[in-house]
Amino acid sequence: QVQLVESGGGLVQAGGSLRLSCAASGRTFSSYAMGWFRQAPGKEREFVAAISWSAGSTYYADSVKGRSTISRDDAKNTVYLQMNSLTTEDPAVYFCAADYLPRTVKPRPEAYDYWGQGTQVTVSP
Repeated sequence: QVQLVESGGGLVQAGGSLRLSCAASGRTFSSYAMGWFRQAPGKEREFVAAISWSAGSTYYADSVKGRSTISRDDAKNTVYLQMNSLTTEDPAVYFCAADYLPRTVKPRPEAYDYWGQGTQVTVSP
């Protein structure tokens, strides 16, 4: 089992950057594929980015591709999401999620076993 705690959200001006962090408990962090999802008020939770358990592969939603980077540091049991050029389309609660040793990394929330509590990202015009 793994527990996830996100941090790094906040208020940023459009065009600015944020780095979200997700710290995981447990000794098997390196065995989990990690994903970032977001949910805005009145909308469904949507995929943002994911990284394989070996860190060999990364995946991005079209909406953030080219301006976001997901990475992981297994020594620190942490996954990061660097988001640049933030727009007024990006505000949401951002969640990290863990999927234990998946055969493939999936961009669907239902594929993930564990979730953090979320961190709010707000973008001012």
